[in-house]
Amino acid sequence: MPSVRILVVDDEVDLADAVARGLRREGYAVDVAHDGVEAFDKIRLNGYDLVCLDLTMPGIDGLEVCRQIRNSTELTSQPRVLMLTARDGVDDRVTGLDQGADDYLVKPFAFAELAARVRTLMRREASQSSAILVVGELELDTSRHRATRSGQELSLTAKEFALLRYFMAHPDLVISQEELLEHVWDEFADPFTNTVRVTVGTLRKKLQSPDNIREPVAGASLPNLIETVIGKGYRLLPGSPSQ
Repeated sequence: MPSVRILVVDDEVDLADAVARGLRREGYAVDVAHDGVEAFDKIRLNGYDLVCLDLTMPGIDGLEVCRQIRNSTELTSQPRVLMLTARDGVDDRVTGLDQGADDYLVKPFAFAELAARVRTLMRREASQSSAILVVGELELDTSRHRATRSGQELSLTAKEFALLRYFMAHPDLVISQEELLEHVWDEFADPFTNTVRVTVGTLRKKLQSPDNIREPVAGASLPNLIETVIGKGYRLLPGSPSQ
């Protein structure tokens, strides 16, 4: 499952910000909008994988935003839509799903359930039935937020985890800094900083350094798995489970 960029749309500012913080802790790149007009403007500009969309908002409500998403000819790809609402009637759920929502979560909800629904929707998008991603000797468990190399757990920050997830979804492909900024970072990332280079560097060291392996061979150096392609970007080398 690739790294996911999410838009949280809710006119309840505190709730939207709380959901966004929780999803960022899960390793997602998250933007926030507080009304339907702002939401659709951002959806047109950014390649979101998922929109967590409040149904009841002043002005343009969630149903209208969902209709605009599904009927738009401007969007290069269709995001998944998770409808968030206090309306729990069957007719309300049916209406939301009929307008193009992919799932429906009734407020108040536990964040753990929202996070699980996000993972499920993204696995459906990627046509995967498992939350486990495996590339060579690397294994990443998105549901438990756990990454290992050769069976040994790696200590990664949320951003390093998200970056590794994106690399593992595109093994052996050259990925540009611009693509990483768009899919792993959020709208507040400064494209003129070296944040991508720095984060790739720290991730590379954690994947390669024997300090991150419980029982390293004395003096050994693990093979580098992230290659810098000068002028192009970065590539995750698939390697092999026995490498």
